[in-house]
Amino acid sequence: MNRMKSLDEKLKRIHANPTTCGDFILADAKDADMALAIGATGRTTEKWPDGSPRFRTLAEYRQIIGQIVEQGLVDIMLMSASTSEDLTIQKRIFDNSAVTPACRANDTTDIHVFRGGKSPGHPSLPFRTATIDHIQCGKLHCSPSERQLGANLGLYSITYTNDPVRDREALLAYNAFRLEAEEKGFRHFLEVFDPNVEAMVAPEHLGGFINDAIVRTLGGVTRSGRPDFLKIVYHGPRAMEELVAYDPHLVVGILGGSAGTTYDAFKLLAEAKKYGGRVALFGRKINQAENQLAFIHFLRLIADGEIGPEEAVKAYHGVLQALGVTPNRSLADDMVLQTGVMSYGGTKTTSLPPAQAKPGVTSSPAVAPYSKPVTSTPVAIAAKSVSANNPVKPAQPLPSKVAVPASSQPDFSKMTSAEKVAWQRARWNRILG
Repeated sequence: MNRMKSLDEKLKRIHANPTTCGDFILADAKDADMALAIGATGRTTEKWPDGSPRFRTLAEYRQIIGQIVEQGLVDIMLMSASTSEDLTIQKRIFDNSAVTPACRANDTTDIHVFRGGKSPGHPSLPFRTATIDHIQCGKLHCSPSERQLGANLGLYSITYTNDPVRDREALLAYNAFRLEAEEKGFRHFLEVFDPNVEAMVAPEHLGGFINDAIVRTLGGVTRSGRPDFLKIVYHGPRAMEELVAYDPHLVVGILGGSAGTTYDAFKLLAEAKKYGGRVALFGRKINQAENQLAFIHFLRLIADGEIGPEEAVKAYHGVLQALGVTPNRSLADDMVLQTGVMSYGGTKTTSLPPAQAKPGVTSSPAVAPYSKPVTSTPVAIAAKSVSANNPVKPAQPLPSKVAVPASSQPDFSKMTSAEKVAWQRARWNRILG
């Protein structure tokens, strides 16, 4: 029996009240084997004899996907068609889950990232490996009853190069896909990448260029063929506000980009939501985290407005400490903002000063105080075996969800900072055991 998917519930509420709805959609992009290939799975702590990094196996990568789906805090799990065949069609992990399976439906040449390869530096050309039928049922031709066996949501990507010949070719390919998708009842969301060749668009015009490209691309598309939502680079508040104001029903999502610091990820989500974004699709930011389940837990709290990004970084480090996981960076280094999300134009890099440690304190606190009482059901954080720095051990049971009774929620407005820290430390001790 299939559960109602949280994505569909949220999209329904967003379209019913586009200016006031507080819902935010969170997606884990685990489709990188269609771009980074072997490196998609993420590094382990082990090295090859020549000192180069070893990567997780595909089986380990897929096991982590299963754990994240079981955790239930993301709304969408984006995968390659081959991974979806294994997990969606064969293992049926989404049948009783609120998480929606999705597949990358095309793979333009600018994401063909081979070690020693040159494709990403050349102007993007349209290309599609997966077919809709293979995504829906795992074979060339699906019968009507088989179309619900696999995923029924796909990511379609366009990379505009500001070259009319190449951009027309990309639009023709998208048009053919969109018409086929409508015939087969296949939903999609649209990713619009920035030009992958330098100097094709002046930096000061890039946000406006992408906004105009989106509106122009969809202007002739009626409701039956439109994407469920967008996935774009976050170009700052001005560009986000402009696109959202143009059409509140054009649900705008952001992509995560490179891994960066934990603060980069948390602040990016908070800033995009603040200025009208409704979706965040993070791939490398999640996959390269020290503990993916813990990282997602805090993304969810930020997306739901229950904690700010600054407190979330400190709390995340506290959870890593409680789990005995060595962080990739010190707390001070992880609080550095390496992106331009603080700039209204989206071009400047801004960093917050690290918090001053108290004398005698050498490690981060167990949990920092939340900005307001947490009302959602807390989720138990993963065991050490889920650390992004170690292979996932097979047959590790997932922790169960732990509900905190409403009566146990204190009045945070009457508590001192020390009391808040103590309460949150005790709360996480209960969750982690």
